[in-house]
This record gives sequence, C-alpha cells and structure tokens, in this order.
Amino acid sequence: MAKDTLSAVIDDAELRARQQLAEAWFVELRDAIRAEFEAIEDEYVAAHPHAGEAGRFEETAWKREGDAGGDDGGGGVMSVMRGRVFEKVGVNISTVSGVFHPEFRGNIPGTDGDAGFWASGISLVAHPRNPHVPAVHINTRYLNTHGKRWFGGGADLTPIYPCDQDTDDFHACLKACCDAYQPHYYAEFSAWCDDYFTLKHRQEKRGVGGIFYDYLDDGDFASEWAFTQDVGRAFLKIYPQLVRRNMDAPYTQDERAYQLIRRGRYVEFNLLYDRGTLFGLNTGGNVEAILMSLPPEVRWP
Repeated sequence: MAKDTLSAVIDDAELRARQQLAEAWFVELRDAIRAEFEAIEDEYVAAHPHAGEAGRFEETAWKREGDAGGDDGGGGVMSVMRGRVFEKVGVNISTVSGVFHPEFRGNIPGTDGDAGFWASGISLVAHPRNPHVPAVHINTRYLNTHGKRWFGGGADLTPIYPCDQDTDDFHACLKACCDAYQPHYYAEFSAWCDDYFTLKHRQEKRGVGGIFYDYLDDGDFASEWAFTQDVGRAFLKIYPQLVRRNMDAPYTQDERAYQLIRRGRYVEFNLLYDRGTLFGLNTGGNVEAILMSLPPEVRWP
C-alpha cells in the first residue's frame, strides 16, 4: 500500500477533518482522565476524613503567538491538580501550528523544503504523594509537516519502589493494546521505551518501562489513529487500578526522603533528553505547561 502522504493522497478538507478529529479526541481523553483522578481523590478523602480536601484540577488556558505575530499559532489548556493522593498531576492538551526554527527543523521529517507544522496532543505526568504509588507519564500526539503526517506517544511507569505485580499488570495492559493491531508493536515499542527513557549520563533506566513510539506512518491512517486512541484508553484502564491498589500503603520518612531523591532523576531526564520538552521549547509553547511534568518537591543527595 502506498504511503498516505499528505501531498499525494488527501486534500485540504480531509487534512483538516483529520486534525479536528485528533484535537477533539485529546480533549475527550483529558476530560475522562481528570474525572477518574478526581474520583480517586474523593475516595481517599471519604476513607480518611482528616486528610483534608480532595484535590481538583485547575485550568490555565494559553495562546501561542503566531510566527508573524498575533494569536494564530494555536494554544492549549494546562490542568494541574494538587491533592491528597496526587501530590501533583498535570494533564495538558495543545494544538499549535507555525514554522520550525532553523536550528530545529532538520530533526523533523518533512521539513527540508518547508518548515511549516501542525501538532496536537495530550501529555500527562502524575507524581503521587505515597512513595508506593508509582509515578506515570503518558502522551499521544498527531503531527503534520509538509507532505508528512505521523502519530507518536506512549506510556511509561516510574515507581520509587518497584512492585512486580504492578509492573506486570501495566505491561500486560499495554501489550494487549498493541497486540490488537500489529504483532510486532509491543516488542518494538517496549524496547524503544527502554532505550528512550534512559539517563545516559547515569547509565540507568528512569523506570520500569512501558511503550514508546514515534513517526508511526505505515500508510493506514484509520488503524494508526485507532491505535493511538486505544493507548489512551489502556492507560485509563490500568493506571487508576495501580493507584487504588497502593494509595493506602504505609510509608516511613526515610521512604519519603528516598522518593524525593529518585524524583531528581525525573527532572534530569525531562530537562536533558525529553523530546516533548525540546519540541515545546523550540516551537514557542507555554513554558509553564512544558515544565508541568516536573515534580513539586525534589532533592539531590
């Protein structure tokens, strides 16, 4: 099957329809995640009357300045909750367009002759309060450049104290999602995740993995789009189970201190290696939204 390139196969109306489809889904997924996480906060406070008020997401909308000035560069909404279970969780949606900076465009497919781009996506990072509840990250995105389009994203788990059952269940859920589409997806994307989420300066993994994929463009938009949606649904299915499983586990001050040190690894990775961070900073994104992924409290030895 021929590649589904933007220039050869679809017209402007179909391109815009696909973009609107993606943009609407990321909002829908964002809303479902926020509702589930707030429900977890409610459950915890109901069981612990003296814990304080349940957390709630607070929204901050932002606009990206267009490349020629004005507000036609798109924008997004940053949602952050600081609660009893989730010390800090942020979930961002954004849709931006414009022209890549000259020093950045060479790294992006389809930008050799035309540096224009359009991108929409969702990104979430959760830093739980209890050291026995694993931190988590998920993002999925859809990008268009001149003559190219692709999906990317993934989900990965970063426990402070790894639990085999949690790790196995997380991977099993993502594997089932992958296996429903292509038999090679899970092995390929899991290995990619392990390689990507490595702190090369420390020669250590950030967490226990998951899946990571990028430049997904095999020529079947419908299948690739359905897969990207199902990655979000798989995350929403498994991660709340892990939170509820562990949020009442007792922990010591020493375990809390170790949690803050391990969070430092998260900071190091996101500032040094994370593609989403680099993409946002090089496309005029909102700095606060880009750095939303950083934990609220961290310590280095």
